[in-house]
Amino acid sequence: MKITLVSVGKLKEKYLKQGIQEYMKRLSAYAKVDIVEVADEKAPENMSEAEMLEVKRKEGERILSHISQDTYVITLEINGKMLSSEQLATKMDELATYGKSKIAFVIGGSLGISDEVQKRSDLALSFSKMTFPHQVMRLILLEQVYRAFRIIRGEPYHK
Repeated sequence: MKITLVSVGKLKEKYLKQGIQEYMKRLSAYAKVDIVEVADEKAPENMSEAEMLEVKRKEGERILSHISQDTYVITLEINGKMLSSEQLATKMDELATYGKSKIAFVIGGSLGISDEVQKRSDLALSFSKMTFPHQVMRLILLEQVYRAFRIIRGEPYHK
């Protein structure tokens, strides 16, 4: 399985980089995982609705340029479907079983994701009704993907 994590913005915090490196190392035993960072759009502090849509549209174009047609796209959205770790594992196992060997997880920028990216999404996934910094979500997502592989393989994991 090939997993791509497409995320808006650069990761700056050393502690997050270290955690992500750890999970990338762990995941290498299960899948090929790549992280693609797309540039966030520079935006003024107080934006109109139209300016916000334009920022999301530009970031969305950058995101979509890294997703091939044969990729199953899972977007992280606050209003997405909530799954347990076991349900995520089942979904990933089903995708692999039915020939969807390429999965892209998309984490949008601070304003969310564009309508175009939402339309391309095969599954909108929510981790919580709370809002998390998108940099922190990278680490949380990678931990959950790692946990999913452990569940799929019947290996022990912390419950």
